[in-house]
Amino acid sequence: MFVLGLGLIGASLCRAIKNATIELYGWDYSKETREIAREVGLVDHIASIENASEMDIIILAVPVLSTLHYLNELSHLPLKKTVIVTDTGSTKNEVMKLAKTLPFTFIGGHPMAGSHKSGVKAGNPNLFEEAYYILTPSEGANVEPLMELLVPTRAKIVVIEPEAHDEIVGVLSHLPHIVASGLVKMSDQLVKEHPRATQLAAGGFRDITRIASSDPQMWTDILLTNRSILLDLINRWQAEMGKIHESLVKEDQPAIYNFFSQAKHSRDKLPTKDHGVIPAFYDLYIDIPDIAGAIAKVMTLISEVDISIINLKIQETREDIFGVLELSFKNQADLDKGQLLIEKADFRCRRRS
Repeated sequence: MFVLGLGLIGASLCRAIKNATIELYGWDYSKETREIAREVGLVDHIASIENASEMDIIILAVPVLSTLHYLNELSHLPLKKTVIVTDTGSTKNEVMKLAKTLPFTFIGGHPMAGSHKSGVKAGNPNLFEEAYYILTPSEGANVEPLMELLVPTRAKIVVIEPEAHDEIVGVLSHLPHIVASGLVKMSDQLVKEHPRATQLAAGGFRDITRIASSDPQMWTDILLTNRSILLDLINRWQAEMGKIHESLVKEDQPAIYNFFSQAKHSRDKLPTKDHGVIPAFYDLYIDIPDIAGAIAKVMTLISEVDISIINLKIQETREDIFGVLELSFKNQADLDKGQLLIEKADFRCRRRS
């Protein structure tokens, strides 16, 4: 098997799938990434695209525009007749259009999982556990071998049409990333006028715009390959903002109330346990009294039970005697375990709602 692209997704797939029966080849455009992959034994061999001719399964774990480029390269190589090629990109329409012209079996793929971190060092074999892994097969393609390969990821495999996939993720993932990035850009001017705004943004604003901290190249590719759907969605979003704008101009209290009431009703019905198209964040907020050693006590509790913390931040927006320690965990199980321990030590905790 050949994994081309050894960033977060590619490295995590390697760690989840690798076993004694699979000879794993890998490649990345970054020399540093290739060296790390070799040093840590992420793959059995560092290969190049020319080695694709020997492979039974090829996974393109690269941005969408790069996937299109590599598919064209693969189409000129003497691949095995039984080869299965798949990708991990966030849009499927453009890729599946090209797939119709390819001389080999292609099955579109999109693991709906992510992390605060990126790069080969962030590879995590549990990244896809209980997350949805979307497959968009070419007509007549047998998805069973690929589904069998993905069993160790413990992801929930779903087969869907590429057009439906792109519209769904456009609404639930792509447009929210655009909106979040726009809000952050708006805040840049605010900070110039009011420098204290940076400190105040460490709370709720930082949370609701968290998805803006994403790879710019990846999101450029996503927007360009989901262009028509996103143009329509942006128009619809602007129309929705136009309605609330008009309600404010008219001081229409019932309309403003309904805007928030309907949104609350719909949001409250969303599932809380399943992974969606935006990566889940396992954050715990802990009130820390202004007492020497309080933070150290919390971290000692966590370390003694071998729970891994992937991010730690001290929020400075509170004006009472408590500060807020924000801990980010790898998964729901670690979050549950950590909260139980910390609350037993008489600290007050709360989660992202």
